[in-house]
Amino acid sequence: MTAFSPPLDAIKVKRSFSLTDFDFHLPPELIAQHPAPERSSSQLLDGSRPLPVDRVFKDLPQQMQAGDLLVFNDTQVIKARIFGKKSSGGKVELLIERVLPGHRVVAHMKVSKKPPIGAKLYMSSEANGISKQNKTGFEATLIGRWPDEHGALFCFEFSAEPHALMAQHGHMPLPPYIERQYDGSATQAEIAEDEARYQTVFARHPGAVAAPTAALHFDDALLGQIKDKGVATASVTLHVGAGTFQPVKTENIAEHTMHAEWYDIPESTQLALHACKARGGKVWAVGTTSVRTLESWGQSGQAQGDTQIFITPGFEFQWVDCLITNFHLPKSTLMMLVSAFAGYEHVMALYAHAIAHKYRFFSYGDAMLLRRSGAF
Repeated sequence: MTAFSPPLDAIKVKRSFSLTDFDFHLPPELIAQHPAPERSSSQLLDGSRPLPVDRVFKDLPQQMQAGDLLVFNDTQVIKARIFGKKSSGGKVELLIERVLPGHRVVAHMKVSKKPPIGAKLYMSSEANGISKQNKTGFEATLIGRWPDEHGALFCFEFSAEPHALMAQHGHMPLPPYIERQYDGSATQAEIAEDEARYQTVFARHPGAVAAPTAALHFDDALLGQIKDKGVATASVTLHVGAGTFQPVKTENIAEHTMHAEWYDIPESTQLALHACKARGGKVWAVGTTSVRTLESWGQSGQAQGDTQIFITPGFEFQWVDCLITNFHLPKSTLMMLVSAFAGYEHVMALYAHAIAHKYRFFSYGDAMLLRRSGAF
């Protein structure tokens, strides 16, 4: 077991972090390809103490106190991956990032040669696409790059209402490290599993292209136990974008530009947060998306809008006391966030423990419990 080292801020040591600091070797077999048999049966690495404790996720209510507040992200994952063809017959894949007014969407486009502005794509539920003559799907017209001519994303106009078309023709946008085939070889059981399990039980607002994965561990029975404990719950909405999987490419992390995601904190949640702090309770964020939402509000004072908040070691947290999170990709912005929250050395020691004890990593993997450095 790796010895615990106190968080950097606790010993008043200033350090400049680079991208390499957040790297680690992960055996490929630890990347979870399927969810646990039951949502709350995943492992839970309790890192809220100096030394790690191995638990099961359904033990979570025992770690909470009456008067605490648990904050969820209630975004709903949309079937954002859609396949099609250009008029030339070349294959194209769209990953819808955002729905705009007027049947327009913002998307990532995967294609061998980008079509010109005004080109029509012929989209279908089949991975091989459809032909111009056999229009069993729908049309997507390329409007241009987004948000401007230098943007990395593209704006399309769909031939009908985008959410309805995605529901009919789209596929769940599983992250690239979960190996699924969209060539027709995936079984109906696999498709049904992903549609059910890559979605939280309290998802309400469509718009995410990636699940708030820490929340995937909660089921109705566990939520009932938490309520019986006297813990209050509240929700925020942050529509998780595909940028959450984009790698950081600059060794100097200060040069990295975060992707934008839309969030909303309803008035009822704002009141619940203030009430929790007033009674001395702890605010528990379920997932890094909830952290980014709450701390964006703390920084800007805006309860709704786009956020590009980039949380790295040295960040001053205003709202979150405890964090429930999955294990994240090496060199990712999420590794930087959890290191800022619980202390870099402590987090790296927890990851070493998780790897040694064969915890399951990433979206369908196990979870970790952290407490904010200096708060306890």
